[in-house]
Amino acid sequence: LIIFDRYARQGVLPISYFDNIARYVRSGGAVLVAAGPDYASQTSIWRTPLDSILPAEPVGVSEQAFTARLSNLGKRHPVTRGLEGANSEPPHWSRFFRLVDTRNPINPPIMEGADGKPLLLLSRQGEGRVALLLSDHIWLWARGYEGGGPHLDLLRRTSHWLMKQPDLDEEALRLKVEGRDLVVLRQTMADTVQPVTVTSPSGATRQVTLTAGEPGEWRASLSADELGLWQATDGSLKALINVGPVNPKEFAEVTSTTEALRPLLQTTGGDTRRVADSGSIDLPRVLPVRASTVFRGEGWLGVKMRDASVVRGIGVLPIFSGLIGLLLLLGAFASTWLREGR
Repeated sequence: LIIFDRYARQGVLPISYFDNIARYVRSGGAVLVAAGPDYASQTSIWRTPLDSILPAEPVGVSEQAFTARLSNLGKRHPVTRGLEGANSEPPHWSRFFRLVDTRNPINPPIMEGADGKPLLLLSRQGEGRVALLLSDHIWLWARGYEGGGPHLDLLRRTSHWLMKQPDLDEEALRLKVEGRDLVVLRQTMADTVQPVTVTSPSGATRQVTLTAGEPGEWRASLSADELGLWQATDGSLKALINVGPVNPKEFAEVTSTTEALRPLLQTTGGDTRRVADSGSIDLPRVLPVRASTVFRGEGWLGVKMRDASVVRGIGVLPIFSGLIGLLLLLGAFASTWLREGR
């Protein structure tokens, strides 16, 4: 994640560096720009090759008090949904006093400033992501001015979204277990969602219709009446979850030990040993045992011969001997002569 915090060009970074950053973002990287008046100046990073990936073009700076608000899109977006203080009107946040004016935004903003102007823009560029915060007064939230605001949550979520944390994806399908119920969750920025097909561990399928919950989140629940791997898909997204004990027996004790099988081996006359211990390798001899109830000893282990199959005889037929071999040899000479003759 590359962060430009009120950065202005001062001749330190050559233009080729900005071009490399733009290519880096399109290839899967991320850039966060915390903009102030510098973004609208002659030394703005907009006036570099970064203009091809930045979400909006600066046109000036507004110096007036305003309260940040979530846009309709922001109320659904995982980065801003549920921010503390956002549900009141106006939001229970301190005011900002500066906003960079922009035009031609690539996407609608998820946070707005005065007169509905963009305050926080998120965009995808190729395989990468870009975030643009158009005010340098978020420090007022951190200082507790007029009660402050959720600066930590906002910046942390924005950074994690830029670094592609799955929980913050705009479009996602998830499964989770609540008690004895399986809950299907669909995160989306759209107004409607498709039904979800749920497949149980036994292979039985059922179609589930989701209902709207919080903004941008749809859900449904069904009884998790089978243990094992459940699957869900809406045709484009897929989710998996294992329903079962929190601590299954196979993971209760994963330390290598010779004691787990000892009671069974004492009953059957067998034994268990470590092949490698303290850096040395000790391989016991493996011997066939027929009429005995003991299958272990000093330096050896026995394998009980049950005579489940018996070899009665072996037949050998040489191919290249006698008349058959002579005929094959003559045939090979004849084919070679014909080929060379052509």
